[in-house]
Amino acid sequence: MERTFGDDEIIVSKTDLRGLFTYANDVFLRTSALTEDETVGQPHNIIRHPDMPRAVFKLLWDTLKRREELFAYVVNLAADGAHYWVLAHVTPSFDGAGTVVGYHSSRRRPERRAVDAAAALYAELRAAEQRGPGGSGGQAGLDASWKLLHERLGGRSYDEFVWDLTNGGGR
Repeated sequence: MERTFGDDEIIVSKTDLRGLFTYANDVFLRTSALTEDETVGQPHNIIRHPDMPRAVFKLLWDTLKRREELFAYVVNLAADGAHYWVLAHVTPSFDGAGTVVGYHSSRRRPERRAVDAAAALYAELRAAEQRGPGGSGGQAGLDASWKLLHERLGGRSYDEFVWDLTNGGGR
């Protein structure tokens, strides 16, 4: 079952450097079917949907390690088995000295055509991960998915892919 949230709503969460939730707003809690007690202190991957390719998460963490922001289409898994798509904007959080102290994510409701385009790409990437030696858990699967991601982007960056989908390129 797919769950949605309002066009005027934003899902917000924060994590520490290890990816453990430190904050989740009411829209996050409602959409993920989690309580605050079930969320804070838990790893962010408690909402990881099995259809999300590992290559996209590699891209996310590589980008954050460079102290940069990333926009990404993500499908999440709610505690009750429902799933929900988001257009996520993930940024490092800095203290007064400029040290990264955690991560902040704001998520909006994506348009259906963008979800369909992202889902098609992600299905290809997951299939590449499964075909690699060791299956989806192995490094070879991740490498195959990573290579295919860059092939499918056709010289564009992932940011450009997201921008195109967000601005009508997924038609």
